Amino acid sequence: MDIVLEVADTFMFDYMYAYVLPARAAPYDYPSKLSANATAQAFSPWQYKPSTAFFSLEPSSAAYASGLTRDNIYRQSFSFFLILWIFGFITYYVFATLSYIFVFDKKTLEHPKFLKNQVWLEIKQANAALPVMAMLTFPFLVAEVRGYSKLYDTSAEGPGTWYDYFQFPLFLLFTDFCIYFIHRGLHHPWVYKTLHKPHHKWIMPTPYASHAFNPFDGYAQSLPYHIFPFIFPLQKLAYVGLFVFINFWTIMIHDGEYYANNPILNGAACHSIHHFAFNYNYGQYTTLWDRLGGSYRAPDEGMFQKDIKMSKKQWEKQVNVMETILAEVEGEDDRVYEPKTKKTQ
Repeated sequence: MDIVLEVADTFMFDYMYAYVLPARAAPYDYPSKLSANATAQAFSPWQYKPSTAFFSLEPSSAAYASGLTRDNIYRQSFSFFLILWIFGFITYYVFATLSYIFVFDKKTLEHPKFLKNQVWLEIKQANAALPVMAMLTFPFLVAEVRGYSKLYDTSAEGPGTWYDYFQFPLFLLFTDFCIYFIHRGLHHPWVYKTLHKPHHKWIMPTPYASHAFNPFDGYAQSLPYHIFPFIFPLQKLAYVGLFVFINFWTIMIHDGEYYANNPILNGAACHSIHHFAFNYNYGQYTTLWDRLGGSYRAPDEGMFQKDIKMSKKQWEKQVNVMETILAEVEGEDDRVYEPKTKKTQ
């Protein structure tokens, strides 16, 4: 994530830190980089080094004007906290909103298990979760930029050109495996009602439910992504791309649009079953671990036919499944649903 940090420093954080914590004046005889008049300029021993061989961003004078240089661990920590929070916030609002407007079928709002004010409640919960998840996650990114991970830049620094391609399926396989067991563990009665139930509040989720977690739940399920580069080599730009993909995928599996009944991908159809049937389809990307773990529940064909998918008969079937399993998982249902006479928005 040092690439992301360099971009954020260049265009935002250098100016912010220079304004909030300006550097002390340079010693009389220090050869200032900024001006021939050394005594009038800020003193900074920091030297610019590009984070990647693929591009560089020449720093402005603001990069040398703060008492907290770019390589200061406290600055890096706070910067990564802001990046995770702001990046998560922007990604969530922009892409969940686009998905809600252009992909999500608004007829879902008439579903008998759609909650009262659900969209607002999803957004409210996500807003509360994002800064806490950022606070819990930034230590991983600080450790990465300080050289404790196996992130690499060019193919010459990694295992080889072959690995530049192999790292993608390896990443997906590893994280899918880990998330399956973490997610299934979150359904254990000892932790479900405290940590994971807030995300299962949404029986018929919208794209805004994608990040609407208890923050410790969301953090637990994100751990495999951040642990991976400490165990396996991972190219820096690939890491950034995969991080973006993960956020997109999380939104996509909550958009309620079932494109194809793919037996391998654990897409929106499979994940929607997880929301109303609770104890099935824990996987993130594939159905592999659910099949091996005996927790796979295949979507029925009616879910891929719009006239059937949004029919009262199909909804009644889902409600019956949900209420039966909910009695085992949660006991009494404390959700507040929209009136059944609600009109499509």
